[in-house]
Amino acid sequence: MKLVKLIANLGYGSRKDVTALFRSGRITDGAGDVLYTDDVVPLDTIRVDDEPLDPPAGLVLMMNKPLGITCSRKDPGRVVYDLLPPRYSVRSPAMSSVGRLDRDTTGLLLFTDDGALLHRIISPKTQVTKVYEATLAQDLRGDEGELFASGTMMLESEKEPLAPAELEVLGPRHARLSVTEGRYHQVRRMFAATGNNVETLRRVSVGGLVLGDLPLGEWRPLDASEVALIFAA
Repeated sequence: MKLVKLIANLGYGSRKDVTALFRSGRITDGAGDVLYTDDVVPLDTIRVDDEPLDPPAGLVLMMNKPLGITCSRKDPGRVVYDLLPPRYSVRSPAMSSVGRLDRDTTGLLLFTDDGALLHRIISPKTQVTKVYEATLAQDLRGDEGELFASGTMMLESEKEPLAPAELEVLGPRHARLSVTEGRYHQVRRMFAATGNNVETLRRVSVGGLVLGDLPLGEWRPLDASEVALIFAA
């Protein structure tokens, strides 16, 4: 693929826009030498305005999603895509969130432009475990762990029971819940079914990939070894 098309696909502008970047000398190699449209160079040596070129298709990002932001492209309020560089919204193929966290849930959110990877992560067949930490409005009553692990728990308006989930009690009103499904508002609905309400909810890991100390509202790309961790747990 020619450099102009490749760089345009990464969201830096139309082919005409990218051609203008070349003509103005804003696309260089790692040594600062100006590149031309017909040059053949490794992608990891290309710079745009002295910044490394974004990774090509197959990009995977992790974000520490803050409160009050939705996983949508059309919500009238703030959306998670507002936290990414604008060019990420016009890449081809497009970047999409891997599943969703609701407006009032924080924590680990993944993005990718690899459709096959996205579907592999969210597929029920893969059974990638998602771990959430919740603070609750009332003390745990004591039987939630057994109920969640039973594989027979039914949620309102659902026709199939939930897959077994693991509850770890961290305090009277603080718990960690591991689930392998991604039903609508699942964690909140599970606690609601026991007569309790979730006050704060944070996703801390997906598979073996842990959020760690990534600051709230920040994001970073993942390398291949980190992507592999998603399927390692």
